[in-house]
Amino acid sequence: MTRQLDEQIAGRFPVGKRLRVLDVGMGQGTQALRLARAGHQVTGVERDATMIAAARARLAGEPEGIRERVRLVQSDGRDTGVHFLPGSFDVVLCHGVLMYVDEPDPLLAGLARMLAPGGLLSLLVRNGDALALRPGLAGDWDTALAAFDTSAYRNRLGLDVRADRLSDLTATLAGIGAPLHTWYGVRVCTDTAADGAEIPDDLGPLLAVEERAGKTDPYRGVAALLHLCGVRG
Repeated sequence: MTRQLDEQIAGRFPVGKRLRVLDVGMGQGTQALRLARAGHQVTGVERDATMIAAARARLAGEPEGIRERVRLVQSDGRDTGVHFLPGSFDVVLCHGVLMYVDEPDPLLAGLARMLAPGGLLSLLVRNGDALALRPGLAGDWDTALAAFDTSAYRNRLGLDVRADRLSDLTATLAGIGAPLHTWYGVRVCTDTAADGAEIPDDLGPLLAVEERAGKTDPYRGVAALLHLCGVRG
């Protein structure tokens, strides 16, 4: 997904431009810190106290120049309008968040308002069109059969969450003024890897296969996750 995001940024903005980035639901700040290291001005929003504490601890270990480029805000992602003016950001990230939100449309509309004209909205969501694949490959036939007719699922943390379908999000993005520009699959071939599995020695070829599959039909359509990139008109 990082490669996909970098591809979209490189294709949309001048080389060397310092971008204003908003990372909503940033977790421990992996993408926020990576983009700050690349020279961008990053604001991270996270409501979970444990997660934002971890992000602050990671940020404290960075050089001063990078720390100065990062602002952390403990808040709900649906409250961006309280903290920021419309059009304040060139890039807005919302990765791994929508599955925890019962009604995502208001959140997405708020994120779109944060974008400057031509700005990039990057979403990472659970693929509602492929929910049967993981249990099917595991031989869990009852769960696989039920997954064809629902957008609800239980994640690896044991939480009951929801997935999004590409067609639904395409319509939503068009309606909020940030129509879909391109989309990718994420975890096409590696979704069945065990939690906590060691990084394999052949990581390079693995990433090459995932990157290729993530932008190639029909493979991307059965990915566990979808990475959607909308552009503010």
